[in-house]
This record gives sequence, structure tokens and C-alpha cells, in this order.
Amino acid sequence: MSTQTHTVTFKVPTRDEVSPTNQAIFDHMQSAFGKVPNLYATFALHENALEDYLSLQNRKTTLDSKEKEIINLVVSQINDCKYCTAAHTAVGKMYGFTDDEILAIRRVDISFNDKFDALAKFVKETTISRGRASEKALNTLFASGYTTENLIDIIVLIGDKVISNYLHNTTKIPVDWDAVPNI
Repeated sequence: MSTQTHTVTFKVPTRDEVSPTNQAIFDHMQSAFGKVPNLYATFALHENALEDYLSLQNRKTTLDSKEKEIINLVVSQINDCKYCTAAHTAVGKMYGFTDDEILAIRRVDISFNDKFDALAKFVKETTISRGRASEKALNTLFASGYTTENLIDIIVLIGDKVISNYLHNTTKIPVDWDAVPNI
């Protein structure tokens, strides 16, 4: 008995190929950002997924923009998500990180800020261990100034990024962000 494999190809949907609800979201993104990023468009292959994901992504948090980008970059690097690494490199630059700082964040070797380094190390360990960070990583996180409330936000943001990383790594839709160096 022979086993055939089939290559599954995912197409990024256009505005006309998504539901009216998703079309409204596309219109908002187009006016706000000048484009609808391919990964967001891919969420729109499902009636509710884009709106649900954006609600998760835009929830109120105790973390600042730089801290959120550290989490996004570390999780995306660990999950080898080319799309999210490129996207969050661009966003990280918008929030003031330099190219060298972004590479340090992706390497989880942040010598320019001890608090950010503790965060990145905790995120790396938590992502790799599927939520089972060591007591040392947790204690270091808290000793660097993070609170229990911050911890909850960190875990939620790791989950958010895992969702988008897995969607891209499964669909392999084209990256529509500037290429970033491999590390």
C-alpha cells in the first residue's frame, strides 16, 4: 500500500474573500496601518478568529510596550516563527529598540537592562518548558521588580504569541515584513 502526501497551500484571503465583519476589521487596519498584515488576514479565514485574536492581543495589561515586545520577540524566536520575528522586530524599533538591542533580546542576552533580561530569561524558560519555569527563573523575575499581576500578563502574552506563531508555522503564509537576520 502506498502512502501519498499532499502539499497543502494556504492563500492569504483578500478583503472580498472574508466575511463582512472581517471586511470591517480589514478596513480599519488598512486605514490605521496602510495594510492588512498577512497573518491577520489569515486569521480571517475563520468568521470569528480575527476579532477574537485582536481582543486578546489588545487587552489591558500591566506591561509596557517594550516589555510586550520582549515577550513577543523571545517567544517568536524560540518557536522559529519567521513572520512574527520580522513583525515584532519592526514594532520593537517603533518602540525605540535599536537593531543591536533587538538581536540581544532574540538571543535572550540583554546586557543593557537587568529587568528586561530577567523577563526575557523567564519567558524563554517558560516557553521551552511549556509553562514549567524553574523556581530560580520565577524568583529572578520577582526580584527584578515584576509582580504577580505582571506574571499573569506575561503568561497571557506568551499564549497570545504561541497562537500566532503556530498559525504562521502551520500555514507558512508569506512574510510581508522586512527580513531579519537569522541568529
